[in-house]
Amino acid sequence: MSDTKVSKPCRHCKIRSASVPADTTTIHYEKFWLYRHCSSVQQRHQQAQKAGQLFSGLLAMNVVFLGSAFISSMIFNRVAITLADVWILLSILKVLCLFWIIYYLMGTSRQPHAVLYRDSHAGPIWVRGSVLLFGSCSILLNVFQIGYSTILVHCKSRVEILFPVIGIVFICTQAYFLWHHSKDCIQVQHNFTRCGLMVTTATNLLVWLLAVTNDTLHMEIESQLREVEQRFAGKAPSSHPHWCNETALCTCPNTTICKIFQKGYLLLYPFNTEYSLVCCSMLYVMWKNVGRRISHHHNLETRPRFKLQGVVFGPVLGTSAVIIGACVFMMYQIQATSLDPSHQVLVIYYSYYIVLLPLMSVGAVIGTIIHALEKKELDTVQNPTRSLDVVLLMGAALGQICMSYFSIVALMASNPRDLLNSLALAYSVLMILQNITQNVFVIDGLHRRHTPPAKEEDTKEEQNREAYSQRRVSVLELGQEIRKASLSYIHTYSHLSWKRRVLREISFFLVLSNIILWIMPTFGSHPLFENGMERSFYGYSTWFVIVNFGLPLAVFYRMHSVGGLLEVYVTA
Repeated sequence: MSDTKVSKPCRHCKIRSASVPADTTTIHYEKFWLYRHCSSVQQRHQQAQKAGQLFSGLLAMNVVFLGSAFISSMIFNRVAITLADVWILLSILKVLCLFWIIYYLMGTSRQPHAVLYRDSHAGPIWVRGSVLLFGSCSILLNVFQIGYSTILVHCKSRVEILFPVIGIVFICTQAYFLWHHSKDCIQVQHNFTRCGLMVTTATNLLVWLLAVTNDTLHMEIESQLREVEQRFAGKAPSSHPHWCNETALCTCPNTTICKIFQKGYLLLYPFNTEYSLVCCSMLYVMWKNVGRRISHHHNLETRPRFKLQGVVFGPVLGTSAVIIGACVFMMYQIQATSLDPSHQVLVIYYSYYIVLLPLMSVGAVIGTIIHALEKKELDTVQNPTRSLDVVLLMGAALGQICMSYFSIVALMASNPRDLLNSLALAYSVLMILQNITQNVFVIDGLHRRHTPPAKEEDTKEEQNREAYSQRRVSVLELGQEIRKASLSYIHTYSHLSWKRRVLREISFFLVLSNIILWIMPTFGSHPLFENGMERSFYGYSTWFVIVNFGLPLAVFYRMHSVGGLLEVYVTA
C-alpha cells in the first residue's frame, strides 16, 4: 500500500484541475499492489481506495473484538481479568493513538498538497462545540477519579491513578485534533491515515463500552444501598445478585473532599460516554473523506447561517417545555434521593412526558407533510456527513425503542390497570411513536436541497449594517433602532411563506424539547429502573443489561437530534 504522485495532470484531467485552487498542480493517486495491472490510473486509484478502506476497517474490527473480549472477561470472570488489565490495554491503545495524532498534526497535514479540499458539511460548529463541552466534563471526571483514588490509595492500585492521567492527555489532544482538522480531506499517506483514524475510532468505542459497564456497576451499588435503607425502614427489598455485596471493600472516609470527588465522579460519568460517541462519529467522517476530491462548485456552496428570524410560537412553546421539565426534574431528583421516595413524583414525571411527546409527534408529522408539499429538489450529492447522520439517528433510536418494547411487555403481563403502570405503558408507546415520527421528519429535511435567499435582501441587510456602523447612536436613536429592528423582525416573519414559517416553528420547538429530554436522563433521571416494575419482572441483572444498552443510545439520540433539527431549521 503506497501512494504515487503525478506531478502534471493529463489532458483528460483538465476539467477536474480547473475546479481546484490555482496553486494545486499535484494530484496524489492511491496505489495498491493487487491492482498494479489496471490500465487506467483512475480505476487503479478507486480500487486501491476500496482496498485501503477494507484493510483499515478490518484492523478496527480486530481491535474492537480484542477490547470487547477483555471487557467481557472482566465482567464474567473478575479473578482472571481485572479492571486494571482492561485499563492497561486501553492505555496502550491511547498512547498509540496519541503518537499517530501528533504525527498527523506535525507531519502529514503539513506536507505539500496534503489538504487540497475541506468538507464544509463535516464538523459543524455545534458538533465541535459538543466535543469541547463533553471533553471538558470528561477531563473534570478524570480529575475527580485521580483525587478519589489518591485518597483511597491504600486499597487501590497505582494503575487507577495513571489511567486517568493518560485519559486527560488523550482527551485534550483528540479535542484539538478534531476541532482543527475534522473537515480535512487528506490527499497524502492515505492508508496510514485511514489506519490511524480507525484505531482511534476503535479506542473511543472501547472507552464507551467500558464506561457503560462501569456505569452499570455504580448504579447497582447505589441501588443496593437504597435497598439496605428500605430494609431498615421496614420495606421488603427487591431481589439482587449476591456478588453486589462484595463492592464495599474500599469505602470513602467521612470527609468532605472525598464525598465531593465521589459525587462529582458519578455525576459526570454520562458525559464521558457522550464524548466517546461524538468523537467516533467525527472520526468516521474523516475516514470517509480520506482521498476524497470535492468539486469547486461544492466547495463554494454557501452554507446557511443560524438566524433567530421567522419564529415566534416555537421558542415560546419550547421554552415553556424546558422550564416545566426543569421543575419536574428537580422534584424528581429531590424525591428520588430521599429515604422514602413517593410514587407521586413518578406520576408527575410520566404525565409530563405524556403531554410533551404527542405534541412533538404531531409537530414532526405536520413537518413531514409540509416537506412533501414543498416540491423541493432532493440533494443527491454524495455527502458522508449526511449519510452518517442518518445512520446515527436510526441506530441511536433503537436504544429507546428497545427499552420501550421490553417495558410494554412487562407492564402488559403484570398489572396494566394500575395508575402508575398505565402511565408507564402510555409513556413507552408514545416514546416509540415520537422517535419514529421525528426520525422521518429530520431525515427527510436533511435530504432537501437548500435554496439560498435572494441576493437583493442580502445586499439590503449589508447596507443597513454598514449605515448603522458608520453613525453614532444616541439614547433616543437607540430606541428608534430597537423599534426598527422589531418592525424588521415582524416584516421578515410576515413575508416568509407559510410553509417555511411552520417548518421553522416546528424545528425550533423540537430543538428545545430534545434539549430538555437530553438533560433529564443525562443527569440521573432513570424512572425505567427506579420504579421497580420492569426490574421485578425481568430480574435485576437482565433489566440492567437492557437499560444500560438502551439508555446511553437514547441520550446520544437526543443530542444528535438537536444537530439534525438545527440543520433542518437553517435550511427551511
